[in-house]
Amino acid sequence: MLKLTYTENSFYLELLTESVEEWIQARVILTLRVGQSLCVEPSTASFLLPVDLPGLAKLHTQVEQENNHEVIELYACDTEFLEVSLRGYWLSVNAKSISGGFVTTMSHNTECFLHKLWLEARKSASFAIE
Repeated sequence: MLKLTYTENSFYLELLTESVEEWIQARVILTLRVGQSLCVEPSTASFLLPVDLPGLAKLHTQVEQENNHEVIELYACDTEFLEVSLRGYWLSVNAKSISGGFVTTMSHNTECFLHKLWLEARKSASFAIE
């Protein structure tokens, strides 16, 4: 399972071992116990990867071969970035919140490789900023 945590000005991608259903169930139980509200709804999430990132061709191949089309789509945005669009579930304190979490699941190989690419892109971006 992949979890994207969104804040006002960034996001973080995590690779988790539990299923989407188990993770959502644990969050629902937690919010009930602490008396908070929780909004869970089907949604999509997107993020960008640089087109010069090594391994993007392999990601395209994995998406095709492992039949992940219902969950992940890849789009060329411009000459510098590829958009990764994921289908899954958005969890937040209310439906209009811009901060929250997004969870999705696909083949384990694709999840691991996508997480690896995101880490590489993040590392490359931090070097470019310094």
